[in-house]
Amino acid sequence: MVDLLKTLVEPLVDHPDDLRIDRLDRGNTVVLEIRVNPADMGRVIGRRGRRAQALRSVMKAKAKLTNQRAIVDIVDPE
Repeated sequence: MVDLLKTLVEPLVDHPDDLRIDRLDRGNTVVLEIRVNPADMGRVIGRRGRRAQALRSVMKAKAKLTNQRAIVDIVDPE
């Protein structure tokens, strides 16, 4: 699932080296945290959050194939 999300997000950002996706397993729920360069944050979220919502929809569909839940969070880099 991380590879799919990386494939979707990487073309959107100007700084692909700063892209980091962390996977946290919590039972049958998978939490995917996306960290990007602050300059790319708006590109990943999109207008009115539409791009972020599309990413979440794709990942939920992928997780459903394996009877899991997927949560995609876009996190400020630390």
